[in-house]
Amino acid sequence: MPRARRRAAAMVWLPLARAGWKRSLDDSCQSWYSEESMCLVLVGCLFWMRLVPSTEDTRSPHPLSTGTNGKRKATEDPASPVSAKRPKHESPDSPEKKKPNEIARIPFPEKPAVIEERNGEIEFRVVNNDNERESLIILTGLKCIFQKQLPKMPKDYIARLVYDRTHLSIAIVKKPLEVVGGITYRPFKGRQFAEIVFCAISSDQQVKGYGAHLMSHLKDYVKATSDVMHFLTYADNYAIGYFKKQGFTKEITLPKSVWMGYIKDYEGGTIMQCSMLPRIRYLEMGRMLLKQKECVHAKIRAFSKSHIVHQPPKQWKNGIEPIDPLSISAIRASGWSPDMDELARQPRHGPNYNQLLHLLNDMQNHQSAWPFLVPVNKDDVADYYEVIKEPMDLSTMENKLEMDQYPTPEDFIRDAKLIFDNCRKYNNESTPYAKSANKLEKFMWQQIKAIPEWSHLEP
Repeated sequence: MPRARRRAAAMVWLPLARAGWKRSLDDSCQSWYSEESMCLVLVGCLFWMRLVPSTEDTRSPHPLSTGTNGKRKATEDPASPVSAKRPKHESPDSPEKKKPNEIARIPFPEKPAVIEERNGEIEFRVVNNDNERESLIILTGLKCIFQKQLPKMPKDYIARLVYDRTHLSIAIVKKPLEVVGGITYRPFKGRQFAEIVFCAISSDQQVKGYGAHLMSHLKDYVKATSDVMHFLTYADNYAIGYFKKQGFTKEITLPKSVWMGYIKDYEGGTIMQCSMLPRIRYLEMGRMLLKQKECVHAKIRAFSKSHIVHQPPKQWKNGIEPIDPLSISAIRASGWSPDMDELARQPRHGPNYNQLLHLLNDMQNHQSAWPFLVPVNKDDVADYYEVIKEPMDLSTMENKLEMDQYPTPEDFIRDAKLIFDNCRKYNNESTPYAKSANKLEKFMWQQIKAIPEWSHLEP
């Protein structure tokens, strides 16, 4: 018997001494040989041997143990397959046993990018030009991806910014050092914002959720390592949708004195801003929103009666016949009225809405639409509104379309021609603005001619 367990067996006699037995250990051993006393001694030995581990047990823990006394560490993910407890083998007929206070887990659909990171297939690295071998390999991989995914950007310009020491990059890396995407950004210390310069994912890796997961990593890293709480970037027409999903907006709330003259200005791009929340961990944002959604649904279920199934009327047993809906007590109790039914059957938009919406989206995504996406800034062009008395732009047309202010295609075309005429009136024909107006107008009429119902319309 190990020394620790011999000591534990000897301690069985301590309760006896405390209870008032004053005999010595030798006397007790000689006079306590009855069946009851032997059972007491054996039970006490087993009890103390169970509580006090031996030196051999503490010297070599079990290879599958997860921590002291079998407890899971706080840093381990309870959803990971490594730390999950092995289920007990029960017969299929036995009912599942649930604890009375057990909280049901909410299933959370994880993107492939999250699963691959947990399995170690990909990792996220923050690098800059520090002359380290691995850093230069990763930066070179990022440079190649940016040059391939951004063909309109000069290659030497991309290389100069990626290798610039004032810029940082966060990259998605597969083993061995294969870069599949990343973001290059420049933080401005003391101004609490950073400029996202390049953002791209390899074309064959764009269906796994890499882009959203990469942006979440960037937000959490920047918040934890600097005073940056805002992002600014210039997005082309193809990237606006992605940045909107990541919390970016075209409304710039940062004062111009903070960022004007510090970030790079791109012709044809749309400036967008993202302001981060200090108490949000963006890598857990999806799970947090799902929990909030479940809480809202639970509150709704507490007051709603939509889950109650009502039996059909008795009249339907002999065949379906038209009846007054208000004769059904459940419908009458819901507050329904025939006027509500008529209102619900009315179309939300006019008959030309869908076709006009497709046409407007095609125009906004055209490469020559960049001067007409938003209203002209009065601060940039001081005399514009003195020359142009009836301004118009594509974003204003989008708002008017949503408010059903274009009942006919002719009304839509009238505002579109107003954009082009204003541009040619204010700018010379040789300017890129007038050339863009001519190209976009030509494209609009090509799209109109492709719609058979509008073939009668003429320029």
